[in-house]
Amino acid sequence: MAYSQPQTPTMRPAQQAPGPRPGFRPQSPFPQQQQQQQPYQQYPQQPMQPQNLSRPGTPGGHPGAPGNPPMGFRPANGAPRPMGPPQQQQQQHQQQQQQQQQQQQQNNPMRRPSAGGAALPPSPSIQRPPMPGPAGPGHPGHPGQVHQSPNGPPLQRPPPIGGIQRAPSPMMRPNMSQPGSPGMPRPFQSPQIQARPPFMGGHPGAPGSPAMNPMGFNGPPGQNQSQPPTPKMQQQHLQGPPSQHPPHQPLGQDPGTLGGQMPGPPTPTPHAGHKPKRMYPTGITDSYNESQPPSYEQASNQPPVPGPPAPGPGQGSQFFVPGEKQAPAFAQPVPAYQQGLQPLAGQPLQPNMNQLAGQMGAMNVGGGSGYGFNNNQGPMLSTVALMGASPKILDLDAPPPPINLPATASITQSPHANCDPSYKRSTLNAIPATSQLLTKSRLPFGLIITPYRSVKEGDDPVPVVTDSIIARCRRCRTYINPFVKFVEGGQRWKCNMCYTLNEVPSSFDYDSQTQQPVDRWQRKELNHAVVEYIAPTEYMVRPPQPLVYLFLIDVSYPAIQCGMVATAATTILESLDRIPNDEGRTKVGIITVDSSIHFYNLGAESGEPQMLVVSDLEDPFLPQPNDLLCNLSDCRSTLEALLNRLNDMFKDTQNVGNALGPALQSAYKLISPIGGKILCLQASLPNLDVGALKMREDPKLLGTSKESTLLQAASSFYKTFAVDCSKSQVCVDMFLFGSQYTDVATLSCLPRFTGGSTFFYPAFTAAKSEDALKFAHELAEFVSQRIALEAVMRVRASKGLKMSAFYGNFFVRSTDLLSLPNVPRDQSYSIEVSYEDNLSIPIVCFQTALLHTSSSGERRIRVLTLAVPVTTSLSELYMSADQVAISTLLACKAVERGMNSKLDDARDALTNKCVDILGVYKTHMTASSSGATPNLQICDNLKLLPLLTLGMLKHVALRGGSQIPSDLRSYAMHLFSTLPSQCLIPYMHPKFYSLHNMPEHCGTIGTNGIEMPLAMNLSSERLERGGLFMLDDSQNIFLWVGRDAVPQLCMDLFGVPNYESIRGGKTTLPTLESDFNQRVNLIVGKTREMRRTSYYPQLYVIKEDGDPALRLWFLSHLIEDRAEPIMSYYQYLGHLKDRVNAGSF
Repeated sequence: MAYSQPQTPTMRPAQQAPGPRPGFRPQSPFPQQQQQQQPYQQYPQQPMQPQNLSRPGTPGGHPGAPGNPPMGFRPANGAPRPMGPPQQQQQQHQQQQQQQQQQQQQNNPMRRPSAGGAALPPSPSIQRPPMPGPAGPGHPGHPGQVHQSPNGPPLQRPPPIGGIQRAPSPMMRPNMSQPGSPGMPRPFQSPQIQARPPFMGGHPGAPGSPAMNPMGFNGPPGQNQSQPPTPKMQQQHLQGPPSQHPPHQPLGQDPGTLGGQMPGPPTPTPHAGHKPKRMYPTGITDSYNESQPPSYEQASNQPPVPGPPAPGPGQGSQFFVPGEKQAPAFAQPVPAYQQGLQPLAGQPLQPNMNQLAGQMGAMNVGGGSGYGFNNNQGPMLSTVALMGASPKILDLDAPPPPINLPATASITQSPHANCDPSYKRSTLNAIPATSQLLTKSRLPFGLIITPYRSVKEGDDPVPVVTDSIIARCRRCRTYINPFVKFVEGGQRWKCNMCYTLNEVPSSFDYDSQTQQPVDRWQRKELNHAVVEYIAPTEYMVRPPQPLVYLFLIDVSYPAIQCGMVATAATTILESLDRIPNDEGRTKVGIITVDSSIHFYNLGAESGEPQMLVVSDLEDPFLPQPNDLLCNLSDCRSTLEALLNRLNDMFKDTQNVGNALGPALQSAYKLISPIGGKILCLQASLPNLDVGALKMREDPKLLGTSKESTLLQAASSFYKTFAVDCSKSQVCVDMFLFGSQYTDVATLSCLPRFTGGSTFFYPAFTAAKSEDALKFAHELAEFVSQRIALEAVMRVRASKGLKMSAFYGNFFVRSTDLLSLPNVPRDQSYSIEVSYEDNLSIPIVCFQTALLHTSSSGERRIRVLTLAVPVTTSLSELYMSADQVAISTLLACKAVERGMNSKLDDARDALTNKCVDILGVYKTHMTASSSGATPNLQICDNLKLLPLLTLGMLKHVALRGGSQIPSDLRSYAMHLFSTLPSQCLIPYMHPKFYSLHNMPEHCGTIGTNGIEMPLAMNLSSERLERGGLFMLDDSQNIFLWVGRDAVPQLCMDLFGVPNYESIRGGKTTLPTLESDFNQRVNLIVGKTREMRRTSYYPQLYVIKEDGDPALRLWFLSHLIEDRAEPIMSYYQYLGHLKDRVNAGSF
């Protein structure tokens, strides 16, 4: 139901249709054929004689006049062509036409009746005169000579109309190859072709008919024409007189395209005497002569039968293969759709050529799917203009540019042989062969890794190798993967990283459990890029640690007053059944802290918890060695009793002290022998003893060059303590509350170096059900996650590459070994890659190995393998760039620079990187390489990079100004560094929906779940005074209600009679019986659940004339608008254009 008045379209009076323009060409009923026929218009038309009033492009008369031969006419096989003069040919042709005229008019709806009914001379393009002499200038058979009609002006090639086919004219080159020709498999035909009526002049299935004999091959009597001819027969056939075997044009093929070649002026071909010789591609000629089997590049391009054409490595992409001779473009097989098949909608008509891509990229010529990539032909460079058009934000959800690997790159044909982008993705899906090429492109080179991604409904679980057979390279320690090669009869395998030969384990092909041989090619590690191994004992320094949760809860006066303690105790109590405890080894402990440290004996025989208080903060100690950490199953009743009483124990406290530092030291002593998680719940600033912090928020520093000092840790204690925790496999997670300054910048150091997570709840009060619900949901989801424990991660790359910089929450133990005491679900890590040497290999591999202990107590190794081709082409480098991965890496680098240097430097670095990328593309990839240009141009797959860059500049994490508290900025920076790409992109570029006029199916359950409305551009121009809009930034959800909202909308959604009765601010949507309310609630629920994180977005209702602070908060997310002091999107593009035109790249 739409809650807005529909606009009546303006009605115009009917007018008489104008007559056809000069040069009018009727529209073809087949749009795909019409697209193919456009190259005809590139040929210059011959001037018409004044006395001839025929249609332009028609040789001398009306097509429908009696006596004029029908378009596409072809005599039946075996019927001799008339060899007399043109007058005699005309009489014979008129007799044949009179017998078939009625049937032809029924089959040809595009023909127009002749005005006068006079007989017209036949078209020489259908009935050619004989060629008695050698071809040469002035002879009708010469390609550059136009035939001369005996009764009129020079004859011209008639335009194709309505898909009616005709034989090619003498000025055309012979076709290279045709479908169904001898010795070639018949390609798959689309349903449009199969549904067409057969050719006239014979039954389509009759021997010798055009449908069964498209090449016009008529072998000797008794020869099975479905079999390929012998070389001798082929030679006789090719040297036969052309008048006896006219070449047949397949249905749907453009006569202007010669076997997939570019249309252009005819070029003369060598002649032996006067007989033209038919040309074939190299692969077809070799197969006829049986000289050798076709090469892989040629064989892989043959379309499968009966399926549609499949992409092959020899088509399109020109990836560099050192030491291998590159095949010339003319020897590549002709794509299937140019062998008489209709091209799919949106696909280009010409094969990929680097020269054509470079010349036509600026005109946005290309097609295919995704980011301008064609499934049949590989990458096609597609350039778009950024200025003057709204950004196509729907492409933010599109998959990254495809990784074009040859089919033989993987030893198996598994679709899971290469890594899924949700686990690991590269900023470049074609790696430059040299560091100079990477420097020239100015593109960032890095990896975005989410090794412990959550598995949602519909996702494939990670396959597990359970036989403990782990094959690794003896030199570089790479794990066997789908991109290795087996040699010496399968006895050895060649490493795809260092190319060392390794022995295949003796039990690799044997199942020790069933005592039976197994098929090697069915092993999981050879078919999946993401796989887990059950690690044997040699991968263990100690027995796998159990899952340990130690809750460190602030019970000072601010924590009790805001309701944090009561909410936390209730949530932990209700989540005890959700904590992973498969093996019964999970341990739990609780410590509370104010000005003293309170331990709890959970293993007392009485079943009642005992409080043990330690007041010595200078040298904290454990009051007893045992029972402070207890098995969850054994102490369940005691733990429940403690959680039920926890809030009442401190409800009357007036203690405002917070000894967080000594409490952390005590917790470390308790948990360090085992390892585990320390969950700190803090509602006040630590103010006692070691680790004490002061209120350092200075409004005078906000928005200045010294603001970055507020984003750095105020005390070195927390970083030193975090490093000690990392060495003992202890992780610290922070849940920070409070209405005052909390110093998130300092306290977030603990999760940053221990692999933990940070949650921040500004102005938290449990009296608001929305605040309590958000905290309870996130804490419950966090403690119930199945995480990885005591982990180390290493990323290996092919020779010549190295990992140079790391971003995320971990501690770098050595040059390339990351220490991760915990690996939370859906936490992302960014790694920058640099060059040690130039690459001389065709494919580069990146392998990530995560050695960890699962929540069930198993020692496992998760391996993620990503293979990417190497290229020497700058165009392919730009075509393969992943704008989402680039934005993720740039966000991490900007946060690092903003914390260590200045925020202005971080903002300038983002803009400078965007200018460099646009400038290099303008200089090297467009026609306007020098001088000023009126527009900005970039390849299609990077067209949203300026928009994402502007989103980062306008985000709380990096935005300038003096109104952003340092706690909010520090927390946003933490999210920038840890969120996976699926959540980070909406965080910097929110989703914006219109709900009041959404289609009826939105908000209902469809085949793919709840149907979501289409996202809109982030501009206030989309807002309507009577509309309802939703904005989602993955952390909050906003509902904007216009001031002129109709009462029916207010009643259906909020249950109130009018707009004035709607309560703005943080709220929860009511559940009503109306259809609109149920649909909006489903959309909000889907938005909260579809992201792969534990964060629970809160809902805010923003009234157009409501709270100014909430209104400005909402409008600050509309990044395409101008917001002081930052430009609008179009102003930012103008700024980038000026910088690009003024610089040299």
